[in-house]
Amino acid sequence: MGDYFLPIMMMLALIAGIFSGYPVALLLAGIGILFSFFGGINIMFLGTVVNRIFSGTLSNWLLLAVPLFIFMGLMLDKSDAARKLLLSLERLFAGMRGGLAISVALLGIVMAASTGIVGASVVLLGVLALPVMLKQKYDKGLAAGLICASGTLGILIPPSIMLVLVGDILGISVGDLFLGAIFPGLLLGVLYILYILAIAFFFPHKAPAGVVDANDTRPLWLALASDLVAPVLLIMGVLGSIVLGIATPTEAAAIGAFGTMVIAAFSKQLTWSNIKYCVYETGKTTSMILWVAIGATCFSVIFKRIGGDAMVKDAVLSIASGPFMTLFMIMSIIFLLGFFLEWIEISYIALPLFAPIVVALDFGMNSSDTLVWFAILVAITLQTSFLTPPFGYALFYLKGIAPPSISMGDIYRSVTPFVCLQLLGLAAAFAFPDVVLWLPRLLLSSN
Repeated sequence: MGDYFLPIMMMLALIAGIFSGYPVALLLAGIGILFSFFGGINIMFLGTVVNRIFSGTLSNWLLLAVPLFIFMGLMLDKSDAARKLLLSLERLFAGMRGGLAISVALLGIVMAASTGIVGASVVLLGVLALPVMLKQKYDKGLAAGLICASGTLGILIPPSIMLVLVGDILGISVGDLFLGAIFPGLLLGVLYILYILAIAFFFPHKAPAGVVDANDTRPLWLALASDLVAPVLLIMGVLGSIVLGIATPTEAAAIGAFGTMVIAAFSKQLTWSNIKYCVYETGKTTSMILWVAIGATCFSVIFKRIGGDAMVKDAVLSIASGPFMTLFMIMSIIFLLGFFLEWIEISYIALPLFAPIVVALDFGMNSSDTLVWFAILVAITLQTSFLTPPFGYALFYLKGIAPPSISMGDIYRSVTPFVCLQLLGLAAAFAFPDVVLWLPRLLLSSN
């Protein structure tokens, strides 16, 4: 206890600061600087922190993909493609109990593969689908929970901004992470749809049959084909170029950003106001991510310097026995951190501490596969944290656009079954690593 007094106090100071409401980026940097004095660290050592920030964070070319992916998601949101696709899917499942809910889940999968931004996906699905679901007498708990859960798929299904940052932090291929995330993301989508079907069968009043949209006179096959073309081409352009080795993640992000502008132009939504909005929001979100990265770098360097990494390693290994139990303990810690911290802070603070522990464990696979598997497990865990009260960000995104009839308590209760479904998906990926690793191994061996 005495050897780790300063690291423990540093963690407690971070927790207290988070609950104070102070900006996290400034909080991380401030605590790091403050504890460098408490730890008797030479002031010149802070110069290495500055060097780490400029040489390891701000000069990293891979981070250029972040604003491009953010812009891609925002511009797709403005292009009207999602609304058209939802109407076509609604026609496909018209007359089927739970058909509209299935349409929302499928749209969530498509939008996750097209945007990679949780906030944009939740708000977009909420604006498009929530009024329609309530109008068709869907249970408000089912509607709210489904929209929150489907919107969070963007953190896992590529192109995910989080996977780009995680790949940079862990020093592994972003392409491998994208491939490894495909099956777990689709598995969660399938679990949502199976849950909807079960609700529609056992509680038909909660998921009534929908009606045909009489305003669309196109043949159904033509409507589906035309409305799916833009998202599918966008996904193939971004992911295909990375997987085939044609483009780096940054170059693929540029392809995606340009592609969404083309889609918006064809939809007559490429207006100056939309471009201005997307550029402004891209700059705001990117600056937030970079400020957190800078603050987290300062915090983590000082935390390691005063023995924090040794404290974490000793704490985990003293409680757990065996590689899988140790990994379970680490995932539990990350899950609990997700109640209070955003995925950006967890990625920059927790992953550098836990990754060396995980790599040292024997799971019967090489270190590269172990890190890819670990990264995807973290992504699923952090996706779950977006739904867990009291600070699940997806819950607040939805509350911001929900009608007054849906209270915060309703939203909290609505996500409980979907959190259980996500934990089930996490358990499957944990127990069967091939769920994550099969596709990367297949394509890697064929190249």
